[in-house]
Amino acid sequence: MTTTPSDPTPAPPGRPPIVDPADWQAARDELLVREKAHTREGDAIAAARRRLPMLEFDGTAEVVGPNGPVPFLDLFQGRDELMVYKHMWYDGAPHQGQCEGCTTTAWHLKDAVYLNARGVSFAILTTGRWDEVAPYVEFMGYTQPWYSVRDVDAPIGDPMGYLTSFLRDGDRAFLTYSTTARGNERVNGSLGLLDMTPYGRGEGWEDNPDGWPVIGDVREEYPSRARQSCWSWRSDADGNATWGPTSRPVPQWTRPGATPVETLGRQGHHH
Repeated sequence: MTTTPSDPTPAPPGRPPIVDPADWQAARDELLVREKAHTREGDAIAAARRRLPMLEFDGTAEVVGPNGPVPFLDLFQGRDELMVYKHMWYDGAPHQGQCEGCTTTAWHLKDAVYLNARGVSFAILTTGRWDEVAPYVEFMGYTQPWYSVRDVDAPIGDPMGYLTSFLRDGDRAFLTYSTTARGNERVNGSLGLLDMTPYGRGEGWEDNPDGWPVIGDVREEYPSRARQSCWSWRSDADGNATWGPTSRPVPQWTRPGATPVETLGRQGHHH
């Protein structure tokens, strides 16, 4: 519905005010000043990130992939730069029992064709045993390189749940940067789009107008998550947000053969 100054239609309850085009543009321009400052600060932080000191480590340490053990240096695929995501793993759990946050992150970068074109290789590392990891990768339809780093020392192995970047200089390998938690959000472009929508991400911790609906709120079901980042939602077969035993990480429901479940099967973990 388009409104004009002569149209006094009030805003629905719990909604921002309705204004004329000039007032809307003025408010939008005011916010744009903050958005541009945010972008410039992000550029400055990225510049500082490129100047972080490096940590050298043994690049000949072996990880296990589809062709068996290989030295970590092989993951560079002849390139000088490597970005990895460290995917948490629950030992012995079925597909639906694996980490929902890691699933969401990995799903949003299903291949690295653009990174490769820019001279950057990409791989996913996990502490799961390869005989468990391989069928999971097949089920998810992933085309990224996956490797097991079980019992491999940091910075290749633990901790998990991190985006980590490496640099190679011949046979020397260096850790240059690592981030976790909300630092991983830059992989998930869906979050950036949700931040632009009227209702946002629909998470319990968001600062919304009074009366704004919270889409997929899980605070009553799981109060401990009321202030946590719940963007890594699980849902049941009908798409209802839930962290209960009938849930899967949301991207799994797109996969052929992803049937309804009754248990997460998390008997143990090796994060």
